[in-house]
Amino acid sequence: MMRAWILPMLLVLCGSVVATGMIVVGNPGTAAVFLLVFVLLAVVHSALVFPRPVGALEAQHRSAVDGRPVVFWRPGCKYCLRLRIRLGRDARQLHWVDIWRDPAGAATVRAANDGNETVPTVVVSGRPHTNPDPEWVRGQLPSPT
Repeated sequence: MMRAWILPMLLVLCGSVVATGMIVVGNPGTAAVFLLVFVLLAVVHSALVFPRPVGALEAQHRSAVDGRPVVFWRPGCKYCLRLRIRLGRDARQLHWVDIWRDPAGAATVRAANDGNETVPTVVVSGRPHTNPDPEWVRGQLPSPT
């Protein structure tokens, strides 16, 4: 759990150091802008922008019931972030598994990717797809009834 927050904490720490230096030399306005940019980068690279994750076993069970894809991801992954942003509100319809929180999820990803923890890995109908196009993932969502 802690490693998911290392990058965001480092970004906030670096932003704070830069902002403090700018305040010391007399640029409080620029310092505020830099701190804001670093805080926004920290939020984007944190788990906060993703829907609440579930365990791999729970996600696979839910997927079997409702037919929705399962997305295996990890915080700090730029490809996971791209998928999440490009899906927009549709991302809430997927089952998200954070492989840093769930060892079973990490094992599933390694089994699908020749031992590598390559994310995002999207499982649709039991078949894994590594780093798929977001539009393809959107097309795999069940149509509303």
